[in-house]
Amino acid sequence: MANDTKTVNYFYLVGLHNYKSINILLFIVFLTTYLVTLTGDLVISILVTKSHRLQYPMFYFLKHLSISELLFTTNITPNMLYIILKGGGFMSLAGCIIQFYVYSALGTVESLILSIMSYDRYLAICNPLRYANVMNLQFCRTLVLSTWLLSLTCSFVTMTLLCQLKFCGSNVIDHYICDFAPLVDLACSDTSILRVELFVLAIPIVISLFSFIIWTYVRIFITILRISSTIGRQKTFSTCSSHLASVCSFYGPLIIIYLVPYRKDSLNINKFVSIFYTVVTPLFNPLIYSLRNEEIRHVLLKLLKR
Repeated sequence: MANDTKTVNYFYLVGLHNYKSINILLFIVFLTTYLVTLTGDLVISILVTKSHRLQYPMFYFLKHLSISELLFTTNITPNMLYIILKGGGFMSLAGCIIQFYVYSALGTVESLILSIMSYDRYLAICNPLRYANVMNLQFCRTLVLSTWLLSLTCSFVTMTLLCQLKFCGSNVIDHYICDFAPLVDLACSDTSILRVELFVLAIPIVISLFSFIIWTYVRIFITILRISSTIGRQKTFSTCSSHLASVCSFYGPLIIIYLVPYRKDSLNINKFVSIFYTVVTPLFNPLIYSLRNEEIRHVLLKLLKR
């Protein structure tokens, strides 16, 4: 699409070109998934904001998790649907970098909020006497505000380095989003600083947060096993099962995408995992928390009866 000397101002996103024969079916499936995700996240955000029954730290964090996922999937899915329907599509260099920035920042927000929620469950189960004093409203607000500021700042560093790259070769991205690896591979200037920044800043954050979640759940499981009553163990575990399911659906694809070495010959696998991470995972949380959480079901049914 461009020769080796011409500066690239637009990228051509190939999308899911291997599945053009079923592009209409994929469009319908992803559109339906997006609408269900959008509706679920909006419902949870509104319910937690309006209902006095849901004024607890866990639901406050859940509201911000839903908001981040709503923005995350809206940043990706509409343009993805267009690319699937048209069999490909152009995106400006600025638009591509902005999409990656929003994608990266909101992914970090979700990762941090999931860690905060695991700490919330750890305190509630392992240190119930301290829970009310520690998880007060002011502390919860500080945690959430810090999460958004830290995520936006860290991703801004990466975006600034991306803006300094020059693109003067091919402008074809064999993906449906402007992800880090395929974007950096097209640069014709030195990307060593950017790659070092990824390994020094981004990857340690993901590993640290995931390790922290594992530590909290090890402590939680030890505490649950010490409960003598079977019913008591089941009831206690049910308070964190939804969050544990969200952690698995979020970190599983994320680890495969960013911690497994990127290779062009594994691009189709990478795109498939990215679809799970950007489309399916955001669908899980509203379904998990609306179907498994008794308080949310109760408030939702009460609202529908009105």
